[in-house]
Amino acid sequence: MAGERILVLNGPNLNLLGRREPAVYGHETLDDIRRRLERRAAQLDCTLAFEQRNGEGEMVEAIHRCLDRQEGVVLNPGALAHYSIALRDAITSVGLPVVEVHLSNIYARETFRRHSVIAPVALGTITGFGPFGYELALEALVEHLRRR
Repeated sequence: MAGERILVLNGPNLNLLGRREPAVYGHETLDDIRRRLERRAAQLDCTLAFEQRNGEGEMVEAIHRCLDRQEGVVLNPGALAHYSIALRDAITSVGLPVVEVHLSNIYARETFRRHSVIAPVALGTITGFGPFGYELALEALVEHLRRR
């Protein structure tokens, strides 16, 4: 099966990539990451929708909109990973496979960042590989969808 429809959903403050703490998050912007993923999606023969939302409710609504539109989600929840039960519940409610991705290695950072409430309901988590982590997440998700 080819032509999978994937949502790439980015959480709070990721619109500031390239400017926000470049020593932690790198110099690539979210647009750079989007372009990188669009190239990879073309190679994989899948279709991407790409969104960034700063509000928790907006993130939940974006997950809800996936029903009947997308087959899976690459999700960088940002700080919401550490506390958003609402986002976690949205993921379990729609029942789509989600791959959680973080630019930085959350397990090598501050103690409060080392726990993700999203990870237990995600297909998997990719953390610490910078923008390349999005490509790994997309490849893993497409592979999972094609094996179903």
